[in-house]
Order: sequence, then structure tokens, then C-alpha cells
Amino acid sequence: MCGKHLDPGDHGSFPPETRAQATALACSLPEAVGWPVRRWNCEEVRKRLVHETMAKSIHRTTVWRWLRAERVKPWQHHLWQHPTAPDFVERAKPVLRLYAKAHTLLAKGIWVVCSDEKTSMQALERIHPLQPAAPGQPMHVAAHYVRRGVSHLFGALSVADGRVLGVCRPRKRFEDFQAFVREILVPEALRRGVSRICCILDNGSTHAPARLRAWLHEQQKTDGWPFTIHVFWLPKYASWLDQIEVWFSILQRKVLTPIHQKSLEALHERIAHFIDHYNQTAAPIRWTYTVEQLKERLATL
Repeated sequence: MCGKHLDPGDHGSFPPETRAQATALACSLPEAVGWPVRRWNCEEVRKRLVHETMAKSIHRTTVWRWLRAERVKPWQHHLWQHPTAPDFVERAKPVLRLYAKAHTLLAKGIWVVCSDEKTSMQALERIHPLQPAAPGQPMHVAAHYVRRGVSHLFGALSVADGRVLGVCRPRKRFEDFQAFVREILVPEALRRGVSRICCILDNGSTHAPARLRAWLHEQQKTDGWPFTIHVFWLPKYASWLDQIEVWFSILQRKVLTPIHQKSLEALHERIAHFIDHYNQTAAPIRWTYTVEQLKERLATL
């Protein structure tokens, strides 16, 4: 980030070409001009201008004011992902429509659920306890820690009401997802008295389509569930369409950052406690992304 002090040596003494070159540099990739950094900041642009003899001397705050006027911030970056699956829209359509109708469907006995895993959660025990914030001081977190193990959270979010189900397991396998369905998802479906579960999943190995379809079909016959489970797989590279990922980000911010747990058991208890706490005031996620918006977005790519 650039400083915001005025440059006492800048009184309009630079020609417009210098300012234009500063903007041009900021709007290019450094590697395009052989500059060995990944992103520009004001100091790097200043150095490059001097290197190109556009100015014998220039203050970085001058560069900062020029870029601010142009609303250019090359030190920031935005991560994006381009859908590549040819059937992306066709596979996303039913999911988005389930989101839009989840509340109405639940009243008819059809329960829409998003499920996935939050993997590799570490139990880190800090060598000093967390220090709470004080006037003029943020929370203090010791940089050194001892690793107490890794766990994986299998979770499900009820789209109609926002309530969350979850359980931590030491491994992330197909068998672990089976256990989550049997021990967590099925009892909740029985409690709710639904006739159908519409389960939205990504293409992860823990619930690969071929294996899961066969297992659910066999389980339906073996256990005699009074409901059916219909699975809707998201397109590849579409985690941004999965509502459970929104809740995982909440968990990350509220519970896992910063983390200070003396054991895996303590981490599991904290997550379970947070889920109970969250469900007391749970509400549906405000989902406004529609099929029409998806088509418009893809049309511009």
C-alpha cells in the first residue's frame, strides 16, 4: 500500500507524458517490461519511471496521487475462475432453481440440502494464550504454536432455513461420507418427516457420482428409508454456487481464525458448540443469483 503524504517537491513540474507512463505501467504486468515483481506498487512504479529516464527524481506519493486520480490500484488483485464445462449451465440450472424454491419445497416435504467437507482443519496450540483487544490495541496472537492434529468437517446446510449439521472425522474418505449420511443426515430427515432429500454436492472423491448412486440405491432397499435421496452434482469448478461454502467461510472467520486449541477433541467441541450457537438464530442465505444472471455472465466471457 502506498503512503498518503503530500510530495513537497511536486508542483506540476512533470510533463504529462510522465504521468501517462505511470498509469500505463500500473495497467500492465511487471513481467511485460522485464521488472522482477508480480504486482506493481507506487514505489515500484516510481523506480521504473526513473529507470526509463522519465524522471530524474520522483517521490512515490506523487505516483500515488496520480494513480488515485485514475482509480488504479495495481497492488490489489481479484481471483476469478472461468467455467470450462460444456454443460455448465445445464448442470447449474436445477441447483439454482432448487435454491429459489427451497422454502416452498420444504412445505411440501422436499428438503434441499447442500453438503460438503471442510478439510484439513488444524488444531494449533499457541505457546501463549490469546490476548484480548484493549484500547488502542488489537487482539494479540502468539506466532509460535504446536500442532495437535488435523481434522475434517462433514457438513450440510438446509437451504430453506439456514440450519447447519456437521460432524468432524479424522479422515476424508467415501466411507466417512457414508457415515455422515447414515448418522447425521438421515436422522435429521426422519425428524423433519420429509419425503425426499435433494442433496447438492460437488464432484469430490468422497462422494463420486457412480459410487454414491449405487450406495444410495442399495441403502434405500436395505434400510427402508421412508424418503428418497436425489443428488444434484454441481458443475466442475463451481464451488461459488455451493451455499455450504458460504457457511464454511463464516466458520473460518468466526472460529478457525485465529485458532488456539490444545487438542483435536477441543477443536471438535468448539466447532460443535458454534454450530449449536449458529442454529439458534439461523436464517436462509440471501441467494439472489439466478439462472438468467448465470447465462448473462457466461455470455460475456
